[in-house]
Amino acid sequence: MSYTAASQVVARQLAFFEGRKVLIAGELSDAYPVELANIAQSVAVFTTNFGYHNSMSRHDNIDCHFGVQLDAKLDIDMLLIYWPKAKAEADYLMSMLLAKFGPETEICIVGENRSGVRSAEKMFQPYGPLTKYDSARRCSFYWGRCDNEVKPFNLNDWFKSYPINVSGVELTVRSLPGVFSHGEFDNGSKLLINTLPSLRGKVLDFGCGAGVLGAIMKAKHPRIELELCDISALAIESAKETFKVNQLDAKFTATDVYSELKGPYNYLISNPPFHAGLKTFYAATENFIAQAPNYLFSDGQLIIVANSFLKYPELIEQSLETCNVLANTNKFTIYSAKK
Repeated sequence: MSYTAASQVVARQLAFFEGRKVLIAGELSDAYPVELANIAQSVAVFTTNFGYHNSMSRHDNIDCHFGVQLDAKLDIDMLLIYWPKAKAEADYLMSMLLAKFGPETEICIVGENRSGVRSAEKMFQPYGPLTKYDSARRCSFYWGRCDNEVKPFNLNDWFKSYPINVSGVELTVRSLPGVFSHGEFDNGSKLLINTLPSLRGKVLDFGCGAGVLGAIMKAKHPRIELELCDISALAIESAKETFKVNQLDAKFTATDVYSELKGPYNYLISNPPFHAGLKTFYAATENFIAQAPNYLFSDGQLIIVANSFLKYPELIEQSLETCNVLANTNKFTIYSAKK
């Protein structure tokens, strides 16, 4: 079985985990916790990724927890954090977990150097010492211990708020660390909102992020039956908060593409997640498009915005036979197809 570079570095430092009660959290995508369970006394996983939660929950020797924060009472004496790409998310994870398990908890941190893991030493200073023990495969591995008292964790302290005014709609957006949100409404979503037809019936906002797109759709079309979904617990919690502060209502579902969705819908609408070099994001959108006919009413419509260089038209044609361009700029294109 192949493991990520970060997990390969962890495998070089097994002495830290022998006989320990380990909780793993952070940017983890492989099945290395199963391997680690062979030498640790116990292994638990906390993840904000619903797909990874489903994958790890299949293993009897892994105690897996999904959510925006860890509520379960666990007996843990070692944390292993895979450093997230968003620095603020790393800070969020450490604050939440160290507040829960407290002083004398040991911690190992691993991550790719390009993810910013080198900032771990400075970020850990309020808790205690952190020392680099290994550097390989363009990754770094640290060990530390929480020696100081940790202030209680309050989820509300981690939300950032910002106002938007799009298409005549004024809203307040609430977002947690690591959630797709740049403090402003991106131009692709703006083009999508200004291109959408008059919505009716059941509408799905796929990959909802902080709920910006969904909130605007609900504000403009209050009679629609709206469902927002995302693979990230942080995104779902952010979207719930965005709707709450704007006094809007919708259904929120954590899901891996369609795994937890019922359907059918009148509209499948999305600004699909895409990050160059991360194939998993593109694969999720491919799956979303490929299975769209199974989740649309007979007259239902798929509408997405995407970077113009992505090869979505051929995927949409394979799934729904046709693909129409509703609008475009030099960077973004709105694609649509009816069942």
